[in-house]
Amino acid sequence: MILISLTYVAPMEAVEKHFDGHIAWLNRHYADGVFLASGRKVPRTGGVIIASGSLDQVRAICETDPFVSEGVAQYALTEVDFSKTVDSVSGLKQA
Repeated sequence: MILISLTYVAPMEAVEKHFDGHIAWLNRHYADGVFLASGRKVPRTGGVIIASGSLDQVRAICETDPFVSEGVAQYALTEVDFSKTVDSVSGLKQA
């Protein structure tokens, strides 16, 4: 699994201009099975996504996020090999 941490690097007014494109991007990658969970950081300084796939694949997907391509956010990737979970998210564990 890959944890994607998006951090806004522009004022919220600039970020919000690209919100619809970002949501379409999220929906596309939920539909293709890469994104498993996502949400805003609290306080609202960016967001976090849990993704499946290789680090290179997820990095390439992140480059197409309108938040990133428009320069209003940056991302950091962390590869995680979950070894223990509650039953409701057991699919996150490495096979």
